This record gives sequence, structure tokens and C-alpha cells, in this order.
Amino acid sequence: MTKTRSITTQQLEDLSCLYEITKNLASSLDLRECLGEAMEAIESMKQMENGTVTIINPLTGQLEIEVARGINAEGRKRGKYQIGEGVTGRVVASGEPIIVPHIADEPMFLNKTRARGNLNNQNRSFLCVPIRDGKQVIGALSVDRIYQDGISGQADADLRFLTILSSLIAQTTHRIQTVNREQEELRMENLKLKRELTNKNKINDIQGNSSRMQEVYEMIHRVVDSNATVLLRGESGTGKTLVAKALHYNSKRHEKPFIVVNCSALPETLLESELFGHEKGAFTGATERKAGRFEQAEGGTLFLDEIGEISHAVQIKLLNVVQERTFQRLGSSKSIACDVRLVAATNRNLEHAVQEKSFREDLYYRLNVFPVYMPALRERRTDILLLAEYFLEKFAAENGKNIQRISTPAIDMLIQYHWPGNVRELQNCMERAVLICDGDTIKGIHLPPTLQTSDSISSEKNPLSLSAAVENFEKDIIIEGLKRNRGNQTKTAKQLDTSLRIINYKIHQYNIDPKKFKIQTT
Repeated sequence: MTKTRSITTQQLEDLSCLYEITKNLASSLDLRECLGEAMEAIESMKQMENGTVTIINPLTGQLEIEVARGINAEGRKRGKYQIGEGVTGRVVASGEPIIVPHIADEPMFLNKTRARGNLNNQNRSFLCVPIRDGKQVIGALSVDRIYQDGISGQADADLRFLTILSSLIAQTTHRIQTVNREQEELRMENLKLKRELTNKNKINDIQGNSSRMQEVYEMIHRVVDSNATVLLRGESGTGKTLVAKALHYNSKRHEKPFIVVNCSALPETLLESELFGHEKGAFTGATERKAGRFEQAEGGTLFLDEIGEISHAVQIKLLNVVQERTFQRLGSSKSIACDVRLVAATNRNLEHAVQEKSFREDLYYRLNVFPVYMPALRERRTDILLLAEYFLEKFAAENGKNIQRISTPAIDMLIQYHWPGNVRELQNCMERAVLICDGDTIKGIHLPPTLQTSDSISSEKNPLSLSAAVENFEKDIIIEGLKRNRGNQTKTAKQLDTSLRIINYKIHQYNIDPKKFKIQTT
């Protein structure tokens, strides 16, 4: 009667432990995390120490520790076996479980991890069962156990328990690997489609994949082969000149001239002469006839930058050209027909200027046929790193420097800064960083003081606490390690001389996505 009760209690303990483990295995998509929790459960509920899952590395063919309880990073590095080597290797080679009653008396037990100290002073047993994926053995599950009353029949019950657990581990491994593979395939397919869309829409040297820039690309494609006047709106430094060039060089006029006039750089008398030309003797100093920019741009595109700065007199003459497509040189009464695509740009609020009577309403409506709004850099933050890396590559090549990347703290500064000067300011910032950088990495110290003292990063009035500073430092170290190892968490843990479990815990704590650091292929 007592024996039956004892067996029932043991079975209930096993079922309770398996239930807790199964809950964790079924609810997780992180293989190492759920295996680590399973090893914790069998230690606390079954008194099975040094729980270890060893998996065959498909690249090397060696058995390598995937998860280990009670073994430090150095021990995991040493814990590699050839198939057939040692007890674990023998289990994987034969596909049969093995019980070692006394580790100290077993010559096959190699103790490569050195986690158990002096074996001669321990009455420790070792149990190891294969992990099977279908008919194929993919690894082994092993534990240490100290039997106070001798090994007897308890070891057989433990072996059956571990065999059931190894089956659960195999099923979970297969499920998680399948899900991860499908997610990776979907992610790669999504990335491929996005890149195809981006490449289809992208125009010349304009950099940006954000939704705001995709809207700009779409607008450009809609109007590129039209003769309609385009008005580029946006803050200074947002790339209006690049869009004007794109409109010309991707249009059917691309073989004809692209002429640029900065309307704010010239006084009224010179601007009128520059635009329309003049006859000899039209004014003092006009010693010969000069063709204006409208004539020079014949058949091509004329880009009028800072159109909001022109005077009323020039506005009136420009209105006639836009309406009639004819103009007169200064000092001449002869009308000259022109075939010119007009693109204008301004960072001013023209609607407000019209209300104040500083800009003609009729000219505004003639220019505002097809407006394109250029987003400020702070409105397209997902493009900041892309632009920074583009400028880094460009200026590194120009200056003959071998600078490979931007550090994580520097990236944080770039992302958090408000960029009042937009892309032009970012370009100048990266050029400066390249010039003063002597290593292979752009760091925070290489960025301008305006970025290093930005309120969005920190301020003396609200400094970081010690714990927050330590967390930031720890996060940076982990991200740098993931970058070096292309998102491989195992290699990162080894380099940082810590356990894979701790790395996984920190990755989840700091919401780091290791997949971002893998090399992308299409």
C-alpha cells in the first residue's frame, strides 16, 4: 500500500513539473529562453542540477551547449564535443539514453565544462537522453542527480521523465524554428517588395524611404513628363533643388538645359536682366546684347529658387511669361516665344504673403498649379540614419578615410536632434564628423556640440540617474556586440563573457531586436 502511494506521488510530481514546463514551452517563441526556464523548473522541482541542452551545430558538426544551468560562459565555451565523444557524444551517436551512477568512476565522463569541481568528493550521478526530431537525433538533454538512498529504481523513473521532456523540447524546437523561418521568409518577402517599390519610385540622388518621401516620389512621377508648372514648398534644406533636378533629368526634356536662378541672390534690376536678357545699350553698362535665362533654358527647365523674394515689378513680367509663354528683353519691344518647363521653389508662406499684398495673387495661382510639399527632416525621422550613412560613405570616399559605421550613442544623438537646418544641416554635420574622425567609427564626440547638448538627449537641469546611465551603457554594449556578430546572440554572449540567458534577458528588458543587425540579402 505504501509503495503504491509513493509511486502515485512521484507520478504526480512528474506531471506537475511537466505541466509547468509545457506551459512555458507552448507560450514562447524564444527557444533559448523557454529552454532556460525548463532547466530552472527541473532543478527546483526535481532536484536535477546542471540541466544542459546540447545541440548539433549544422555548420561544424560538433555538439555545442545551447542552454546550461549552473555553467558559466567559460564553461560553455569548453563544452563542445564531437559526436561519439564522451557520454553526451555517445548518447547522440547511439540514440540511446545513458545513466552514469557515479561520475567520478566513469572514464567516459570528460567534465569539459569543469562546472562540478573535484568529482572524487561527490556522490553524483549523470543522466543523459537523446533529443529526436522525427527519426533524427539533433542533440541531448543531460542532468546531474544526487540520490541520497542509492540509485535503485528512481533513476529509471527519472530517465523516463527526461525522455518525455526531451520529446517536448524537440517538438518546441521544431515549432519555434518553423515559426521563425516562416516569419523570416515573410519579413524578407516584405522587405523585397518594399525595396522594389522604393527602387521603382526613387529618383536620382534623393535619399529616403519614409512614407513622407514615398509621397514625394509619387508626386514627382505623376508630373515628371507634364509641362505643368511645379511649385516646391518646404523649409530651407529639405532638398527642393534635388527634386527640381529630378523633375528635369527624368523628364522628356532631360537632353535640354537645366537652368537655375536664385531669385534672392540678385537685386531687382539684375534679376530682371538675368531672367529676360537685355539689348545693347538698354542700361548703363549694357555693352552688348545678352540672352536671359529663359532663352538659355529653351526646350529645357528653368528652376526659380526662392521665388517668394522677387519684387512686384519682376512679378508682373514673370506673370506674362507664365501666361503667354512670351517675354521681351530689356530695351526691346520684340516678343520672344519660349518653350520652357517652369519649376519654382520657396520656403515662404505664399498664402500669407498674398494676404499682406507682398506677392501677387494672380502669379501665386499661376505658379501653384502642382504643389509638392517637401517634409522637414524631423517629420521623416526614419530617414535620418539612412541619410547619415549615405553622407558618411560619400565624405569618407572623398577624404580617403576608412570609416565603416556610426556608433549607437551617435545614432541616438542624430535621431533625437530636432534638425532645424534639415538635410543640409545633417550633411554638414556628417562632413564635419568624417573630417575629425581618426578611427573606423563615428562617435558622439565627433558630432557638433549642438547635438551633444540637445535638450532631447539630456540637460543639466534633468541629468540621468546613475541607474539610468548604467542601463544606457549596458544597452549600448549589447547592441555593439550584436552589430559585431550580425545579430548572433550566442556569439555576443561569448564575447561579453556572460551567459546566453542573461543576454536574452537583457535583450527583452531593453526591447532590442537582434534581427535588425543581421546582414540583409535579396
